[in-house]
Amino acid sequence: MAAEDPSVSGVSGRYATALFELAREEKSVDAVKADLEKFEAMLNESADLKRLVRSPVFSAEVQARALNAVLDKAGISGTSAKFLKVLTANRRLFAVTDVMRAFRALVAKFKGEVTADVTVAEQLSDKNLDALKTALKSVTGKDVALNVNVDPSIIGGLVVKLGSRMVDSSLRTKLNSIKHAMKEAG
Repeated sequence: MAAEDPSVSGVSGRYATALFELAREEKSVDAVKADLEKFEAMLNESADLKRLVRSPVFSAEVQARALNAVLDKAGISGTSAKFLKVLTANRRLFAVTDVMRAFRALVAKFKGEVTADVTVAEQLSDKNLDALKTALKSVTGKDVALNVNVDPSIIGGLVVKLGSRMVDSSLRTKLNSIKHAMKEAG
């Protein structure tokens, strides 16, 4: 299964595939996905946690102790916690973001979902997320899982990448095209 999807390869693909197969056997795919999303949200909100995960300066023991505290605080346990601890023990915690992305791709394929990468200037409300999912479902004919990234530098609008298709309606892109048109005219 992993070999069919180019986004699921290398070290992160192997770990994600192992986790996915285990979660599928335990019938805990949704629970593991929810735990990983919770961990990813914590990672995105904490510069210290990001540094702990990415920096080779920290020993496996230091990372393990800190990770245990983070997992306890977040209420992440079971297969997800064991998996994150294995990544840490194997000195692969730095790859956790890629592993989570690959795991999401495997889950989406398993459930027949399509994943869209969406970049917005500020966090979307649940109402707007639902409207976006509905619009994308009408285009694809499948359920669409959203991978939302917040990037204030796009100023407004949004960028949607669905497979090989990309729609960029960000103000930054529009302003850049106006700027280029003005330079060419002058």
